Amino acid sequence: MIYAAASLWLLVVTLLAWGVLSLWSPLAQPKAIDLFLWPGTALAKFGRIVGLLITGAKVVRGAAPGGSADGGGQTGPEWQPKLPVIGPVIVALGPMLALGGVFYLVVARLGMPVASSLPIDKVSTTVPSTLAAFWDQLRALVTLSEGTLNALFSTGGALWKSALLAYLASALTIRLAPTPGNVRGHVAAVVLLGVAAALAGTIYESLPSVILGAWPLLAFAVGLLLLLLIVSLLVRGVVSSARLILSAD
Repeated sequence: MIYAAASLWLLVVTLLAWGVLSLWSPLAQPKAIDLFLWPGTALAKFGRIVGLLITGAKVVRGAAPGGSADGGGQTGPEWQPKLPVIGPVIVALGPMLALGGVFYLVVARLGMPVASSLPIDKVSTTVPSTLAAFWDQLRALVTLSEGTLNALFSTGGALWKSALLAYLASALTIRLAPTPGNVRGHVAAVVLLGVAAALAGTIYESLPSVILGAWPLLAFAVGLLLLLLIVSLLVRGVVSSARLILSAD
């Protein structure tokens, strides 16, 4: 089912973004990462504040939401939604919708040639149901990350335009990582989106076609985050190895 597959890939995007931020955290100060990812950081903060206001949030320690490198540009305990169950879900939906909407606009304005040249068939529209299908999908994701890199800088456009697209798309997708203290709310928000889409699909029969039409955007987000994760792992490994060598007797 397309709705289950879309929800699964949105969850994958969330985990990949979280993984990238986790790898970056020991390498730089949180404020430096927030500044580097400023477009995504600002949107994530805005979406979170809107979600908090919708849920009737109250300040419990007298501080506004601050920045954090390991989860979406804002922290949680100073602000709490009054709604105990649905509140954290709404607060998580705010950044997701804001970042996702601007990501669509950025790709539509700067990256349609890139998105259209991606091997989107590497992102399955069905949930892998066997072990063989799971391993096939993992191999396909490696190909997707390679295809994303090639598409970014081999589509014949201006280099500055490709670099700007890569930066903005990275800043927006990385900030899709869950907020510290609201991981369960973030996961629940992804599931809720899938359920809402499935229910809406019973009314709007064209909805699956709309979702499939957005599949290149989803493939771009997955491929870009996977590429960033691979590069981050390599950099983290090199830095950690260098520190061990320099600290050795």
